[in-house]
Amino acid sequence: MDRTFHPRSRRIAPLVAMAAASALLVAGCSSSSGGKKSEESGDSASAGKANTPRMTVALVTHQSPGDTFWDIVRKGAEAAAAKDNIKLVYSADPNAGTQANLVQNAIDQKVDGIAITLAKPDALKDVVSKAKTADIPVVGLNSGVSDWKKLGLLQFFGQDETVAGEGLGNKLNSLGAKNAVCVIQEQGNIGLTQRCDGVKKTFSGKLENLYVNGTDMPSVKSTITAKLKQDSSIDHVITLGAPIALTATQSVSDAGSKAKVATFDLNKDLTGAISKGTVEFAVDQQPYLQGYLAVDSLWLYKTNGNYSGGGEQPILTGPAFVDKSNVDAVAKFAAKGTR
Repeated sequence: MDRTFHPRSRRIAPLVAMAAASALLVAGCSSSSGGKKSEESGDSASAGKANTPRMTVALVTHQSPGDTFWDIVRKGAEAAAAKDNIKLVYSADPNAGTQANLVQNAIDQKVDGIAITLAKPDALKDVVSKAKTADIPVVGLNSGVSDWKKLGLLQFFGQDETVAGEGLGNKLNSLGAKNAVCVIQEQGNIGLTQRCDGVKKTFSGKLENLYVNGTDMPSVKSTITAKLKQDSSIDHVITLGAPIALTATQSVSDAGSKAKVATFDLNKDLTGAISKGTVEFAVDQQPYLQGYLAVDSLWLYKTNGNYSGGGEQPILTGPAFVDKSNVDAVAKFAAKGTR
């Protein structure tokens, strides 16, 4: 996959490789998934499970109901938990205040470690401080590359959303795009805003942000359709998640538009759309790796005092382009729900 457009990630690449290699020395296995909150996994024994004291780790994200992206994150987390003899407790809520309460619940349960996303970091600052006071290590994943150190987290696993956006903007330039719309499905999510801001930094054409309600797909479809009908000169619709991208392809058809759809993030259906050409390309941040490394890092810290990135640098899991040239190599993993 093409990673040449983000030179800052090269300094981290060896660390990612080492972490991923060590993680693969012992094969993990996925455990069953459940509902939205307070789900436990990783209880069943598997070949190669670590012979270390049983740990409990809480993974608390800002997942919205029905967002399949987080299924991939959880599969990675569950595989690490199975390998490391960890009971994984997953909970999620897109409301930042409620997410903070879920972290507090994990503190009250005296878990051994916490992994969190920082889509709205200010709302989680106080509860992270409480975890530190309780001597519970906290790592970040997915959202918060600009804020994890400020909040005092041990490590961070994800992509630099600004760099990812800049890369997408350069890609648009190479494709000759002139007028694009960047669809933001959740207002206030700093990571999503950084993506569109990154695109704007490097894209030489016109870019406009379009806000939609990502939890209401019929509304997403109608809003994008209306925008395309209003401005027939739009040649690219940029979305920030695979389900939004697939909905955008319907909007393009309904509007009779010639616009191309490109997106951040992947899932099984999205790789199929790239193969068919209805989606031009995607920017992959490897969510499975984010979940795996976040949980595994807490085990390494508790059992051996290790810090990935020396506790100073984020471990970057992306970005990388997926298009027709390499989608087949990715699709076989996406079919298993791990890409």
